Amino acid sequence: MPEISRFLGIIVFMVYNDHEPPHFHAKYGEYQIKVEILSGIIEGKFPRRALNAVLEWNELYKGQLISDWELARKHEPLNKVPPLE
Repeated sequence: MPEISRFLGIIVFMVYNDHEPPHFHAKYGEYQIKVEILSGIIEGKFPRRALNAVLEWNELYKGQLISDWELARKHEPLNKVPPLE
């Protein structure tokens, strides 16, 4: 599970050769979600403020996240994505 970003106590990662559609995973304490990059559809539960931060970050870095998704599908090293500031 390569970590691609960390901000506000949230850890964002992708899984190599994961299933479609393109998505990433995020952990915040005991909470975990999966976020579809293009649609923003969420599976799992997160506190509202943390969820809003992840969704804002997804919108800001959607292009970089899709690039990392393609790398992960090929089992290649992923690029770090800047944190939400």
